[in-house]
Amino acid sequence: MIPPREEKTKWMQLPRDIVIGHGIIREVKSVCDDLKLANNPLIVTGKYTRNIAGDIVYDMLADAGVDPSVITIKSATTEEVERVKEVALYNNSNYLLGVGSGKSIDVAKLAATELDLPFISVPTAASHDGIVSSRASIHDGKRVTSVEANAPMAVIADTEIIANAPYRLLAAGCADIISNYTAVSDWELAYRLRNEPFSEYAAALSRMTAKIVLDSVDSIKPELESSVRIVVKALVSSGVAMSIAGSSRPASGSEHMFSHALDMVAPKPALHGEQCGVGTIMMMYLHGGDWERIRNGLKKLHAPTTAAELGIEDKYILEALLLAHTIRPERYTILGSGLTPEAAERVAKITKVIE
Repeated sequence: MIPPREEKTKWMQLPRDIVIGHGIIREVKSVCDDLKLANNPLIVTGKYTRNIAGDIVYDMLADAGVDPSVITIKSATTEEVERVKEVALYNNSNYLLGVGSGKSIDVAKLAATELDLPFISVPTAASHDGIVSSRASIHDGKRVTSVEANAPMAVIADTEIIANAPYRLLAAGCADIISNYTAVSDWELAYRLRNEPFSEYAAALSRMTAKIVLDSVDSIKPELESSVRIVVKALVSSGVAMSIAGSSRPASGSEHMFSHALDMVAPKPALHGEQCGVGTIMMMYLHGGDWERIRNGLKKLHAPTTAAELGIEDKYILEALLLAHTIRPERYTILGSGLTPEAAERVAKITKVIE
């Protein structure tokens, strides 16, 4: 066991309220009241998710006389973050609500952070741990980067809405959680070889979260609110682990670097969680761990385990493996200073990611 490293000061950001349940989105005003949030909220949502949940949030707040505003975004880019900030300043918004899947929540989270305003996360899908974490994935014009942001003050996860989202999104969320296994292994390696700060508490929570999901793969099915509860609670636990660590280390390692590299090289990338799942299979092999158990678990979830299932050509998998170590060069992982082309091809073929 790696001993926890002592630190004199630790700043942990955690949501104050986390509400999960059937139809709970209609309690949005009660959550705002509990947080002592005043009028003039700005709802950040997407074109599709506005019809599913954004309009419900607007109506509930408007009926309560809160005077909300709405902005619909198209993508998670720095340009959209700036546009949200401009609207928030123009409307004198007092807090932001991100209503949607990953893009709306990440944009609202970062905009709120830069404006020093409270933020509430209202996910319509459980596709990745961004719904509760203190990170935002934003495209800066060149690549998708993980940007530090404030954690949401509250998370409102309506299991009815999330259960009705495409099952592919829930499976991607499971894959993102399972990837904690290799993220923690990378973190332990960095502690041993680079003396990087390490938290035994955060690592244990992250690993336990991944184990619970991997042990529950037979129970996670489409359109079941019980499945949504398992995944949402796991995403919350993963976010808490990152808050304890003060970084994304417990949930982001070489498998995430592979996914970000794939975003850069593939003409049409798959979902973030799906790519992380495939990356976890290969990185677990490099760590000498039970990569077949990861692969079998993802198969039971009907999540991709091969390049073909991701809809990505083999050559881009290999290119991403060679590029991955450059994504966050300050973050030491099992990839070290990079794989050779021969090693990349071997790991991808042995794990059956490519033919």
